Amino acid sequence: MRSFTAYVEWDPEANLYVGIVPGVPGAHTQAATLDELHANLREVLELCLEEYQGAVDNLPRFAGLQQIEVSV
Repeated sequence: MRSFTAYVEWDPEANLYVGIVPGVPGAHTQAATLDELHANLREVLELCLEEYQGAVDNLPRFAGLQQIEVSV
């Protein structure tokens, strides 16, 4: 078993949660609730990882988030 970190945002225009798994191309989805989003992310992540088979260890690993301040 391996754990992945998902980045989750709320999209006010679509009224949906949007989630991506950094470093895994194609691992993104959306849902109306966080529980649905979690289930959708698990499903899409499993499908993406099937494509990579033995190369899963070569995927980038999530390192963290940084907050950047800019003047607008």
